[in-house]
Amino acid sequence: QVQLVESGGGLVQPGGSLRLSCAASGSIFRINVMGWYRQAPGKQRELVATISRSGSTNYADTVKGRFTISRDNAKNTVYLQMSSLKPEDTAVYYCNADILTGGARYPDKWGQGTQVTVSS
Repeated sequence: QVQLVESGGGLVQPGGSLRLSCAASGSIFRINVMGWYRQAPGKQRELVATISRSGSTNYADTVKGRFTISRDNAKNTVYLQMSSLKPEDTAVYYCNADILTGGARYPDKWGQGTQVTVSS
């Protein structure tokens, strides 16, 4: 059974920082693209950032220059460093990954989400 577990969410003041982590577990052979998405109340889920296995990154325009995605392939973990947070960054943040095991591929695996609230 392959799982993605996020951590690091919470309440932060505008202008503050948070670091999210997402660890994959199970009989994993390789993880290709990993990413972070978010969903605010009443809105559709949207891309925040993705990172390839080799480290190529892609960001939504709304977070460029403020958020940094990174990964540790040895730990099967992806991170999202969020800085200069704004109230509009408030959302549930979800981890996503394309995971290969010894016998199957999970191209669109999701974590359970972690709440990020930016408020004074």
